[in-house]
Amino acid sequence: MINMVDEEIDEVEETPVETFEVNYSCLRCGTTVSNTELSRLPEIKCICGFRVFTKSRPPVVKTVKAI
Repeated sequence: MINMVDEEIDEVEETPVETFEVNYSCLRCGTTVSNTELSRLPEIKCICGFRVFTKSRPPVVKTVKAI
């Protein structure tokens, strides 16, 4: 019975989790921080002590055709 359980566990494939690099900027001082750097910290806080971040947008302008 133990061998069957071990074999079933070996057959399960782990799917890799895709992580996207998102940059945030502090609302007070404007420091740019990535989401991986924020996840390492015990609390979400900028180096200036402010806790409000905005998501930085790419410089690409999207144009959408009106219908």
